[in-house]
Amino acid sequence: MSFKEIMGQDNAKKLLQGSLARKRISHAYVFNGPPGSGQMQMALAFVQALFCTEGGTEACGQCLECRKLLHGNHPDLQIVTPDGSSIKIDQIRDLQRIFSYRSETGNPKAYIIDQAEKMNVQAANSLLKFLEEPPSPAVAILLTDNGRALLPTIQSRAQWVSFNPLEPSLMLQKLSDEGVPVTLARCAVHLSAGLDDCRELVAQNWFAEIRNVVLQLGKESAGRGGIPLIKAQQSVFKAGLGDHLAMIFDMFHLWFKDMIQAQADKHDHIVFIDEWEFISKTAGSRSTGAWIECMAYAAEAKKKLRYNMNGQLCLEQFLLNIQQAAFGVN
Repeated sequence: MSFKEIMGQDNAKKLLQGSLARKRISHAYVFNGPPGSGQMQMALAFVQALFCTEGGTEACGQCLECRKLLHGNHPDLQIVTPDGSSIKIDQIRDLQRIFSYRSETGNPKAYIIDQAEKMNVQAANSLLKFLEEPPSPAVAILLTDNGRALLPTIQSRAQWVSFNPLEPSLMLQKLSDEGVPVTLARCAVHLSAGLDDCRELVAQNWFAEIRNVVLQLGKESAGRGGIPLIKAQQSVFKAGLGDHLAMIFDMFHLWFKDMIQAQADKHDHIVFIDEWEFISKTAGSRSTGAWIECMAYAAEAKKKLRYNMNGQLCLEQFLLNIQQAAFGVN
């Protein structure tokens, strides 16, 4: 893995490669950003450059140290992932035991803790002592989507590296090059922070089904009739898509946003591009404020799901609300 292979995240690359160039490596880093934004790839690229015998800001990929990392068997790199729902103290103790031996190469060892916010209290306190008094030179890289959930004392002892969601246009081009249908790709890139997440989404059969359901419900909600909308809503659960309601509300958010983009004549920004004819004709039937209100209803419905509201009732209320918004505001 090399920095140049990682899409986007130029600020993170600049910070880490600058540290390598100056040979001023922090003993601990927090890579903070949304899931799928490339934190693990960046961590591996950084460690490989750190271990590389060429000593530059980019790993050569050819030396013995690089080859060990690329094959996943470098003894000086340890990766910790959650054991079930959390990272436990025994995992940190194992890490401390392994790091009690010095590196054979004389370089600092490195460890990566994935989803570091999932450390339980005992594990976090144990790690804190490890950060303060490592038995041998070591570089810690903590990957998280919620850095503020880490112990304040851990936060203050690490250098923060911020990660941002990748630009949808970059991901769309990459997915198109890989042969992903543009209709699915345009949705996926607005619902994911990174390419891996996008690929995982479009590989799911239910993703295309949900997109079709949102188009059906979106079109029905533009009319005044209740019966077709009720039948369309029932089809969600008959098709076994009830477990993916949060994604349905996310897609509805994009659908309503498309209406606003159409009002502004921003054709290039449309997500459901294959429905442009319907969107362009329907966008003017409501005010921009009404479409924004519908977007708010989608966010509210998703929040209700998180608080364990019954899924069918949640969807029914949402559809009722957006119909009222349709004809209550003009």
